[in-house]
Amino acid sequence: MEDLDLLEEYPELPPPPDPEEMLPLLTSHVVLERMQAARAFCELQDCRAVPLLIRLLGDECPLVRVSAAYALGRNPDPDAVPHLIAQLQDWNGYVRKGIVWALGNCRNPIALDSLLWALEYDITAVRLWAASALGQLGVGEAVPHLIRAFRQEAVAVVRSNCVWALGKLLLGYIDREAGIELLVDALQDEDLGVQSDAALALRRLGG
Repeated sequence: MEDLDLLEEYPELPPPPDPEEMLPLLTSHVVLERMQAARAFCELQDCRAVPLLIRLLGDECPLVRVSAAYALGRNPDPDAVPHLIAQLQDWNGYVRKGIVWALGNCRNPIALDSLLWALEYDITAVRLWAASALGQLGVGEAVPHLIRAFRQEAVAVVRSNCVWALGKLLLGYIDREAGIELLVDALQDEDLGVQSDAALALRRLGG
């Protein structure tokens, strides 16, 4: 009985947002309502929201823009990809981070060059997700760029994501030698997380 009493103390989870209520708020004149609605579509999947979320990528409020980016990542659509790429020029690093994450979820090869640029030149938080996004993109052309990024990267968590991405890409890559060599080298990385990701990638590759 005590266990049942404890279970009753936990509140019920709130219901998911209602898309019929959230869709009109995406065009609200009130910033907080636009942000609330964009965040709702980080949970909801509804193709009707996509054109409205694309418009919000240019919102005056960076919190709305970043929410729209993540929502588009949860509602991937080919029409959104060019707009996400264009918005990678956003001055706000949190927005660019969300955009890179969304591009990874969209898995559209036209984002390759933009993600490679972000991996090499952007701030740490963006480079981190650019590496992962390249792994999700599944384009083998990214392999040498990820190898070079790993060799040059000072931040362990970015190196770790480079290793993770290489592990995914090498599964379908014919010329694996350089990538395998890097993963073996990564087993000796100073960071335990990088070592662990490298070992996992090698196991998946049968190494």
